[in-house]
Formats: sequence, structure tokens, C-alpha cells
Amino acid sequence: MRGAAATIGVNAMGFVGRSVPRIEDAPLVAGSGLFAADVGFAHQLHMRVVRSPYAHGRIVSIDAAAARAAPGVVAVWTANDVIDVPPIDFRLTRVEGLEPYRQPILAGERVRYVGEPIAAVFATDPYLAEDAADLIALEVEELPVLLAADAPPGAFDSGHSTEVTTVSKGFGDVEAAFAAAHAVVALELAIGRHSGVPMETRGAIARELRGILELHGAAKVLHWNRDSLARMLGRPPSSVHLFEGHVGGGFGVRGELYPEDVLVCLGALRLSRPVKWIEDRREHLLAANHSRQQLYRVRAAVDGDGRLLGIDGEFFHDQGAYVRTHAATVPDLAAAMLPGPYRLGAYRMTGRIRLTNKTPCGTYRAPGRYESTFVRERLMDAIAAELAIDPIEVRRRNLIAKEEMPFDRTLGTLGTELTYDSGDYAGLLDKALAAIDWPALRQALAGRRAAGECVGAGVAMFVEKSGLGPFDGVRAAIDESGAVEVVTGAASVGQGMETAIAQICADALGVDYRQVRVVHGQTRRIAFGMGAFASRVTVMTGEATRKAASALREKAIAAAAVLMQSAPEALDVVDGRVVSKANARGPSVSLAEVAKMLAPTSKLRGDASPGLSAEGWVEQSHMAYPYGVHVAVVRLDRDSGAVALERYLVAYDVGKAVNPMLVEGQIVGGVAQGIGGALFEEFRYDDGGEPLSVSFVDYLMPTAREIPRVETLITEDAPSPLNPLGLKGAGEGGANAVGAAVASAIDDALGMAGAIRELPVSPQRLRVILKRSRTRG
Repeated sequence: MRGAAATIGVNAMGFVGRSVPRIEDAPLVAGSGLFAADVGFAHQLHMRVVRSPYAHGRIVSIDAAAARAAPGVVAVWTANDVIDVPPIDFRLTRVEGLEPYRQPILAGERVRYVGEPIAAVFATDPYLAEDAADLIALEVEELPVLLAADAPPGAFDSGHSTEVTTVSKGFGDVEAAFAAAHAVVALELAIGRHSGVPMETRGAIARELRGILELHGAAKVLHWNRDSLARMLGRPPSSVHLFEGHVGGGFGVRGELYPEDVLVCLGALRLSRPVKWIEDRREHLLAANHSRQQLYRVRAAVDGDGRLLGIDGEFFHDQGAYVRTHAATVPDLAAAMLPGPYRLGAYRMTGRIRLTNKTPCGTYRAPGRYESTFVRERLMDAIAAELAIDPIEVRRRNLIAKEEMPFDRTLGTLGTELTYDSGDYAGLLDKALAAIDWPALRQALAGRRAAGECVGAGVAMFVEKSGLGPFDGVRAAIDESGAVEVVTGAASVGQGMETAIAQICADALGVDYRQVRVVHGQTRRIAFGMGAFASRVTVMTGEATRKAASALREKAIAAAAVLMQSAPEALDVVDGRVVSKANARGPSVSLAEVAKMLAPTSKLRGDASPGLSAEGWVEQSHMAYPYGVHVAVVRLDRDSGAVALERYLVAYDVGKAVNPMLVEGQIVGGVAQGIGGALFEEFRYDDGGEPLSVSFVDYLMPTAREIPRVETLITEDAPSPLNPLGLKGAGEGGANAVGAAVASAIDDALGMAGAIRELPVSPQRLRVILKRSRTRG
């Protein structure tokens, strides 16, 4: 015990809601980060994956004799060597009948896309492994290639079609809605194939040490990956430990379980040496999950005032060659989330999951929502044009009112009921238009068009989802130095989760957030975890942290009350010290002293359980739904077809921003990726299924030059009622509506409603539209 210091520290005003500096950046800015390529062990082998150069074919033979005899080669495996290892299973949205479409870790009888693993070479040096891989001779009997998801389905194998399954969502009487319609608008819309392209490609390093199989590398879902590896390799989960290092970008693409992850683990076990694999960029563009590609045929029924009566349609989801860990997640989300913030009486949407001879698909930031928001907002613009109503007014007339919250969509996705928890959509629209000064902007653009410029502005609205359950757990502890440790099964993919979790812990416990060390990415430290996906960490892990820290605070107060000869309810924790509520500057006990008191050998512990630690668990069956508005301003070059973004604004309501700076960073990063999908990025194939986008020469990405300064308006008008802090996720709203807003702005610049029906809007595609407009003119 001691007298209190002259001042009470900064946490008296709380850390949640403040843009405090990130605590995880020190090793990164100092150059001491630990990425996958930085991990290495003595006597390790290097794996090189041999990939199919054919889009579709029957394997006749694989001759690996020359490779096995090459210098430094320890082993070469083909499918027969791993026949006892089952395919990788599904993590999300398992639908009956998908099992035959899972990907084996090495192709056996057939290859189904260029880049599919057919062999693995293990050598003492990565360059020797690469040289040996080139010696493997593959003979394939080529088969017809299927590249269009809307083409008639073919045969996956002797018993299964390339139409894997369908996903259907709906409510109300669709036929009656269209029969009563004043007008019907119908569109065919396409979203191009692209994906997250992180700075750091995939990597995996495995070793067996004293009976424990270790896997090092990025893993956004460590515990699921651990359990899956254990099941596939026939080991107890307790004998498999995963370690996550620093991550050079995730975006839904990295951290899933891929064939290469299983192969390095199997190699470490069978060859009794550590095995390392680092993907090169060409491999990444060939083999890591693609995403987004969907083709929609939709129609909307409206009354004479432009109010939605119903939406009906179908879409073709190009899944690529196999169904990977995400199963039906992306089309399921697309079909469920398409209605967005609008009220309508009837809805019917069918998603057809089709296989093609392309790289398999998975999730990418705002999966299913980037696509369906583009479709929905194109419909809203088409309705406005059909009825000659202002596009903003059409949206306003159809918005769900804040008084209707919570709003049950009578739909479901990801195993949850789709019920919007809170929201003031019209209020946010007003704030967004005020922030960009919409009337003045429209007037300025009209003046520029009159002077010959091709400029325009567009608006798009959306609802996001976040905080997916079903559970999360955290263990918090204070050691005898007073340091606080939070151990979580969540993962960090660069989103600043350590800082956000530390802020929540600090407020609930009564310490400075810089005293909190957040431990993640180590399955040996905590038995259960859900990882980082679906914008869940701040909501779910944050609430589990609040509960653990609150329980820890109560335990510390109870123990300190004995020393301070006071009732626990009369005490508080401020700046890491237990103090009297009546006299915070009076005698106090530090949390370090309380931890010493509760040590197993302490005579002061009495009947209290040893150690100053507590757990917090949260279960949740509903998601939280943030929402937003995007506004884009574009300038078109009529000669080249280039699109320049002059301004971009995102208004986003996240319920409660734990750290507004981190939220803004998430928004800006999401916008950059959304711009890529809207204007630049696309995986293309020739007629034979040969990928045409296998380097950054061909796969175009936006640079700092193409991305404008993103204006952000972060609001907290609709806290979630599902957790005490009112938290909603913030990771995907920046990407969600970019394609929709940019398309609307280009239409406005062209003066052609409905001109943009396909993403990305490449210069080549825009020149065709411009030529068509001149012909019509």
C-alpha cells in the first residue's frame, strides 16, 4: 500500500472511443517483424509444388524419376503417395451434397485447372527443389474446358454435375408483386473475377518436435485449421500446435487451409525434418482463392412512386474447379444480403453454384455483398431512370425506417437469422450528402459538363454484417509485475486487433492500455478460438475481453479489500491501483501487489484461489449490422476510356468505434480494394483455360496515383443492442459499395442510365460504351 500519486492517469477518461496509437507496430517499423519467410529451422527441407499446366485433362502418367535423382532432392510425392490423406473439408455454410467436390491435396486421376498441385518436391535448397520440379514429366489427355458458369453444366466426374447445388432465399408472393407492378425493370449484370492480393504471399513451415506437430505461418482460423489437420493426419488435436506470425495482409484469402499447408505438415512427419514452403507471386495468382465472379439476371417490380414491390432473379456463381473451405458461403451471403437497406414485400433469389476449369474460389473482403450491392444499387438507379425520379429520392422512399428496428428480413445466412439489430439509414444518407455538399457538387459538375468535361457523381447504400458467433472466449491475467495479459483465440491479420482489444480491456479493468499484452495466434495457449473473419473480432472477442477484464477487476478488488479493510463495493480500480471510491487519492494497492498476494505461496492469500486471472466467454446467435453510404465523383477520358476518381466519401455507422483511427484505416483500405475490383483487377482466361493474369503486368492493381483521398464520416447513431458496448464490425464496409457507387458515377458522367452493367470498368469496356453513345448521338 502507498499514498496515491498527485494525479490520476489518462485512463480516467477511458480508452474506448479514442484514436490511441497502435501497440503492435513497434517490431514492424523497426524491421523485426516475423513473417512466414522469416521462420526457419535447422536442417529444414524446402518444398516446391509442381502444378498442372492444363485446364482440364485425364492424367496418363507422371514421371518423377529424374526429379528424384536430382541433387539435393530427398523426396518427390504424387497422388499415390498421399492417397491416405482425405480432401480438405468445409469450414462454413456446409450444404448437403458438396463432399464430392472437395479438393485433394494432390491431383490423382484428373487435373481441373491450371495451377492445380500434382506433385511435391522436397529438397535441401529451394532452388534445387525448383530445378527438380522442372524435371517432372506430365502426360495428360486433354478434356473439354468449361469456362462460363452460365453455360450448360458438364460432368465433374462419372456421377456428379458441374452444377454443385443451388442456394435459394425468399419471402412473400413474388408473382403477385409483379402482377401488381406499375413498372418492371430487368437487368443482366456481371462482376469480374478478382481477389485479395496481399503484399505477403502464402507460406507454411512445419516441424515435429517431441511428438508435437508445429505449423508456422498465417492462419486466420487457427483452431479450425488445427482440428482439420489433426483429423486429416490422424493425430489428436492436442498434438498439433499452430503459430501465427506477422501477416502481410489477409483479406479472406490467406489463412485458410490449403493443400500446401497439409503437404508441409505431412512432409515434416514423414521425412522427420522441418519443411518450408513460400509461395511466389505467380503461384499466388494461379492457386490462392479467387473470388467475386457472378452473373445476375434480375428484375424489380415497383409502384408508380418507385417503391419496391418485389425483386426476383437468379445468379450464376463461378466457383472454379473445386469447392474449398468456404463451401457455399459467398453465394449464400449474396442471396441473403441483396435486399440491403430497402423495404420490399416479396423477394426471390436463386444462386447456382457452378464449377468451371479455373482456380477455385473463396471469400474476399465483403464476400457476396460487394457483388449483391452492385446489383441492388444498379436496380435502384434503373428504377429512378425508368420513372424519371431522382436516384437519391428513390432510395429514400424505400429505406427501412429507424422506428422499424430491429427489422426481421425473414431470411437467414451463415446459420443465423438475418435481423437488422439497429440503424438509421435515412439519417446517415442525409449526413453523407451534407458532408459532401451534394447540391453544390451537382451544380459544379453540371457546369463542368457544360464546358465539355465528362464528369459525374454516384451514390450507393448498403448494409454490412459483422460479429458472427457462435462463441468467443478470452483469458486475462495480471502477473506480479502488474503487466496484464489477454490470451485469445482470435487472429490478427493487420487490422489492429491488439490495440482494440487492449483498449477494451483497459477500460473494463482500470489500467493503461499500454500495460496490456494481447497474445493471439498460438493454439497451445488457449484451447478454443474462432479466429478472425466476418468482421467478428471487435464484436465477439471484444465482448469476451470486456467480460474477462470485468471479472478480473472484481477478483482484484475482492482480494485488495482484505488488505485495505474495506468493503469491495467501496473500491474501484484506477490506473492499475485499487482505490477508495470516496477518496481516490488516499491509500491504495497496486494490481501487482494484489497478484503477489494471490500467488500460490503467499500467506496472505487465505482461501482465495491462487493467481490473478479470469476468463470471459460470450455466445451469440445473431450478427450485428453496420451500414453505410458511398459517394463517388469521377472524370472520364473519352479518348482512352480511363476513369479517374476525383473524390470518394464513405459514411459508415459502426455502433461504437473503439478506435476511430483504426476504423478509418479499415475504410480507406477497403475502398482501395473496392476500386481495384471496380476499375482494374480481373483474372482472365483464354479459350483453352490458360490464365492470362499471372503477374502484375497483366493483373492490374490500383496504385496511390489512382486512389483519391478518401473522406470518411464515422457515426455512432445506432449502437448494437446485442452487446453492452454497442459494437459493430468495421472491416468490410469500405469495400462493400465501391463498385456500385463508381458505376453510378460513370453513368452520370456519360448521361446514360444503366450504361455500366459489368465490373471492372476497364478502359477497353468503357471505350465500347463511349463508341455506342456516340453512335446513338
